[in-house]
Amino acid sequence: MSRSPLISILKSQKPWRIVRQGFCLCFLLWFASPAIATTKPVSREDQRAADRYRQEGLSYRQQERFDEAIAALQKSVELDPQNLNGRIILGWTQHLSKQSEAAAASLWEVIYRSPNSLPAFNAIGIVYLVRGDLPQSVVLHSWAAMLKPDNEIAHYNLSLAYQRLQQYDLAIAYAQSAMELEPTNPHPFVAKAIAQWTAGDQILAKKVFGEAVAIDSRYRNTEFLNFLNEAGLSNEQIQTAKQVLASL
Repeated sequence: MSRSPLISILKSQKPWRIVRQGFCLCFLLWFASPAIATTKPVSREDQRAADRYRQEGLSYRQQERFDEAIAALQKSVELDPQNLNGRIILGWTQHLSKQSEAAAASLWEVIYRSPNSLPAFNAIGIVYLVRGDLPQSVVLHSWAAMLKPDNEIAHYNLSLAYQRLQQYDLAIAYAQSAMELEPTNPHPFVAKAIAQWTAGDQILAKKVFGEAVAIDSRYRNTEFLNFLNEAGLSNEQIQTAKQVLASL
C-alpha cells in the first residue's frame, strides 16, 4: 500500500489522535534535548573498560545469563554514559530478561539524549507492545516510522498493535507495508493473515498465510508457531495464527 492511502486510513481512525499527541511529545523532547546536562568527558581508559564490559555483557546475554549480562552492561554504561548504543543494548537485554520497567527507563534515557534515535524508538516500542501498553507502542512506533518511512520494524509492530486494538484496516495496511519492505520475512505475512482473519476475511487470511509458508516451510508446523512470541505476537495472536494454519 502506498503511503498516501495509508495516511488517509490513519486520519480516519481515532488512534491518529494518540499518534499526533505523541509527535508533539517527541518534538518537545527534541527541543528540550540541548537543556539536558552534559556529562563529563570520558577518558579513553574508561571507554576501553566500558567496551570490555559491553562485550562481556553480550556474551552473557547470548548464554541467557541475563543477571550477569545486565550487571556487566550497567558497568559499561556507568563508565561511558555518553555511549547511546551501550544504553540501547542494556535496555534490550533488560527487555529480554522481562524487566520491562527497567528496559523502558534505559531506553528513555537514550531518547532524552537523542530524540531521533531510530534504534531506541524501535526497541522501546517493542517493550511497550510486549507488555500490552498498546497506545504507547503505537505512538513510539509511529514516530519511528516518521523518522524512517521504510522502517519495516515499525510497520510490522504497528500492525500487531492495531490488530490488538481492533483497528483492523490499519493492522492490514501496516502489515502490507512491512511485507513490501521485507518480502522475504514471513512475520509480516503472518501479521496480515491474523488481521484479516479477525476482520472476518478468512479467504484472504488463508492466502496470505500460505505465502508465509512458501517463504519458510517451518510455518506449516503448529508447534513452531509458539516461537512467534519472540517476534512480538501475543498469546492470543499466536492462537489465531494456529487457527489460520489449521484451516489451510
